Amino acid sequence: MSEAATVDITPAAAARVAAIAARQGKPAILRLAVDGGGCAGFQYRFGLSDVVEPDDMVKERDGATLVVDPMSLDLLAGSAVDYVESLGGAAFQVTNPNAASGCGCGSSFSV
Repeated sequence: MSEAATVDITPAAAARVAAIAARQGKPAILRLAVDGGGCAGFQYRFGLSDVVEPDDMVKERDGATLVVDPMSLDLLAGSAVDYVESLGGAAFQVTNPNAASGCGCGSSFSV
């Protein structure tokens, strides 16, 4: 798999995944997927996963693992997952170079 066909996870996101997983007694595996819908055409879906599937893209950092399925990876290649805290709240955030436009809430995009 080429370097461009990966998704990175920042240290802040890895630390948050590890903290959430420890609290829930689950493995520190964050699954990022893209679903159709949202206000801009596609939306990001995050969730803890119990397993890494054989065809998943896997990125490990600081004891946390980010996994992305092949279909979603086509839309996410070169992206980075961060965990951001602001006055508006705290959330995982995707910086996606493939997105032609996004929405105000940052949870959906178009290509």
